[in-house]
Amino acid sequence: MAKQGQTARPQTGNALDDIAGAARNAGARGLPPVHLWNPPFCGDLDIRIARDGTWFYLGTPIGRPALVRLFSTVLKREGDSYFLVTPVEKVGIRVDDTPFLAVEMRGEDGAAGTELHFRTNVDDWVRCDAEHGLRFESAADGGLTPYLHVRAGLWARLTRAIYYDLVELGEERIADGHAKFGVASAGAFFAMADAEQARGVT
Repeated sequence: MAKQGQTARPQTGNALDDIAGAARNAGARGLPPVHLWNPPFCGDLDIRIARDGTWFYLGTPIGRPALVRLFSTVLKREGDSYFLVTPVEKVGIRVDDTPFLAVEMRGEDGAAGTELHFRTNVDDWVRCDAEHGLRFESAADGGLTPYLHVRAGLWARLTRAIYYDLVELGEERIADGHAKFGVASAGAFFAMADAEQARGVT
């Protein structure tokens, strides 16, 4: 649905094709520079990214992984709103939680110690470091939900299995003058909880 005062973009099959074509042209040599683009807003498309990472168009899952990956390269976040952006237009979409899901983790030896790398549901690998950090939010079940910063305000929610793997890698460190339980990667430390609290649940 279009935002108040705005006209919705026509919901046609060509709408996806138009955006896909522009994204291909703009990102021929890697990720498009969406942070440099400020095209006019052209209304909302009925595209929704569900909590499990599935993309829907007009209520139907987009069954072409290559198309989903392409659209993911032109995602842009402004405040709490998400858009698909090309050099000539910007259309709004809905995101239930985060636009990405982290589905795999691997550890590698780096200059600053262990580096954690995460693969998203669109097959991008992200190295966890000070710029691409982890955050942990309280979940309804009393646990924690972990998120990884992918780029430019876009986050990936880690699967529960990966969260458990992080807990196994966890260690205690002093952070901001307090004992914290968390995980280290590429020289950065990401606190999950107070160390005393973690001892009671791990």
